[in-house]
Amino acid sequence: MSGVEVITFGCRLNTYESEVMRAEAEKAGLNNAILVNTCAVTGEAVRQARQAIRRARRDNPEARIIVTGCAAQTEKHTFAEMAEVDAVLGNEEKLKSANYRALPDFGVSAEEKLRVNDIMSVKVTAPQMVKHIDGHVRAFIQVQNGCDHRCTFCIIPYGRGNSRSVPMGSVVDQARKLTESGYREIVLTGVDATSYGADLPGEPTLGLLAKTLLKQVPDIRRLRLSSIDSIEADRHLLDLIADEPRFMPHLHLSLQHGDDMILKRMKRRHSSADALHFVNEVRRLRPEISIGADMIAGFPTETEEMFGNAVRLAEEAQIAHLHVFPYSPRPGTPAARMPQLDRALVKERAARLRATGHMLHQSHLDRMVGTRQWLLVENNGLAHTENFTLVAAPGLSPRALVEVDIIGHNGKHLDMQLTAASAA
Repeated sequence: MSGVEVITFGCRLNTYESEVMRAEAEKAGLNNAILVNTCAVTGEAVRQARQAIRRARRDNPEARIIVTGCAAQTEKHTFAEMAEVDAVLGNEEKLKSANYRALPDFGVSAEEKLRVNDIMSVKVTAPQMVKHIDGHVRAFIQVQNGCDHRCTFCIIPYGRGNSRSVPMGSVVDQARKLTESGYREIVLTGVDATSYGADLPGEPTLGLLAKTLLKQVPDIRRLRLSSIDSIEADRHLLDLIADEPRFMPHLHLSLQHGDDMILKRMKRRHSSADALHFVNEVRRLRPEISIGADMIAGFPTETEEMFGNAVRLAEEAQIAHLHVFPYSPRPGTPAARMPQLDRALVKERAARLRATGHMLHQSHLDRMVGTRQWLLVENNGLAHTENFTLVAAPGLSPRALVEVDIIGHNGKHLDMQLTAASAA
């Protein structure tokens, strides 16, 4: 191989940072290199990264393999001790070209491979500019990094550090650059995006940032948020949901559970009633909004009754896009020291919760049939509605915005036909 290849795991923030990494590595003159941007959310994510590294070495025996990302930050020795790995960079180091110029030679010891500093010492997030997001028709912008909360199940603050925000002006500049490159949809991303601005002068909020972007960058046709914490939603954000057609009617919530005792043991800051109240409020403001959510099954001490409360919340909130994670103990977190459930029971409850999610998604697809929707067409013959529902869009050009009638669904995606205006 030649050039720089990037293998990305995990969240949209990682996807954005992979483009920064690629640019910085190329600026440093790196060639014949594979950068692996890892995720640490679950043990399975770490396992998949190790598997991909071994496969990359088999396929590219002469390439340099540099491992970075959250798992490299939290488990640096795990990767440094792999014979296939030439260097390990921390989450801060991966974004600077100097660290790619200073890579060690082949055959060095595990300690010499390491370029991982204390992420908790990082106090600011430097603005990073990219012109495109490889393979995506929607563009991601990092607005925030790190997290000040310490949920008992979560290792991510130890991979990302404390919360820090990108200045509003830099976010606006990045949005302009991306719209000039042809992107019609922007997604604002962060580790804890709704904490945006608490460390900036004047303490602007995520909602105010979104309002400012839409005002100052009129070429943004669609603005979307990645995962948010509903308890941190501000008045500006609710205003956008109610009144701004360019703000997309879809929110993905970090719910995690539906039982109040489990939520307390997770050290979450909302109750099940808080979550349901928020969902009902945004539906009142924007009836067509769809709700996605992350939920964990099999958290330590979870009883059958507690699990039932999680299922009930998903049903009452009508979660259209439910992402279910079987609980995965992460070494170093408080939950890993709590009484654990049998792994077979964890997997069984995750399967049951996914079945609930599937049923709720079918109901959502049913409700969409007979509606008229605007689609953003992807690269793979698929498209997304404004409320982020998948639609089959064969023959339509990627990045096109088209109006369609929804005529049915196959259980996975919607089927459409062009409106008379679009067909013309």
